[in-house]
Amino acid sequence: MNLSRFISAALLAVAIVTGTASDFPSANPPLILGGYRVLEADFHVHNFPFNYTALAPWDLVLEARRQHLDVIAITAHNRVWPSKVGVWFSALVGGPTVLTGEEVVSPRYHLLGIGIDSTVDWHQSAASAIDDIHRQGGVAIAAHPGLIFWPGYDDTAVSRLDGSEVLHPVIYASPRSYKPFQQFYSRAHAAAIGDSDYHGLWPMGLCRTYVFAKNDSPAAILDAIRARRTVVYDRNNRAYGDPELIQLTEHDQRFADLRREADNPDLSWMVRVSGICGVLGLVALLFL
Repeated sequence: MNLSRFISAALLAVAIVTGTASDFPSANPPLILGGYRVLEADFHVHNFPFNYTALAPWDLVLEARRQHLDVIAITAHNRVWPSKVGVWFSALVGGPTVLTGEEVVSPRYHLLGIGIDSTVDWHQSAASAIDDIHRQGGVAIAAHPGLIFWPGYDDTAVSRLDGSEVLHPVIYASPRSYKPFQQFYSRAHAAAIGDSDYHGLWPMGLCRTYVFAKNDSPAAILDAIRARRTVVYDRNNRAYGDPELIQLTEHDQRFADLRREADNPDLSWMVRVSGICGVLGLVALLFL
């Protein structure tokens, strides 16, 4: 074994040991507000080996449970099949609801197709991709719609969106990027979405969406997004989403407890070391 392979293997070993040592999952009790079940969701989660993350689809299911998420969508770049693996595994172990999906990655736009069965062609316009998602019974969410992607969304595409990521971890690293996300969300008049765009370097659910659904089935969750029954909070207590639902959340201590837990993710040294070593080890194995 040469030195580069030894280093790669050592990094992966550290990632596995520290990640396992920090893993103590527990389930959330159901929360009912306004006649709806409030579900904590992250609709933008990436998997190994395609998206620069250390976790396979089955590992994402376990990590979602550890981060107290009720719903995730596994969104590999231009691929749907990894999400189907996650759906199968979560059903096997009694995990959170996993939605099929992909991130349609085009030079002109990035788009989440959630609840779809087959891959969407990324060579087409955003409006056509959204139509393809809708034909499959899914919902279309604008992914991290920063200024660079605005030209890819004409008025027709924007009017057909079901959701828009108004909250994304990049706004905490680069606060100037927050305003374009807010402006795009206002333009879209779609469901407010908060996603982590999880790649393994920060906690899954660091940004999350509170979905008000009739139950935790995929169909009910998709219906809630279409009806814009979502609420998103940033760390400065700014809320986005349905005004009536926001009012409900502001007067419920149980929801406040959920938010407090979400705003304080597990950022222990073991979690940080596990994520960093896992990604570096995999990159080293692939390229060295």
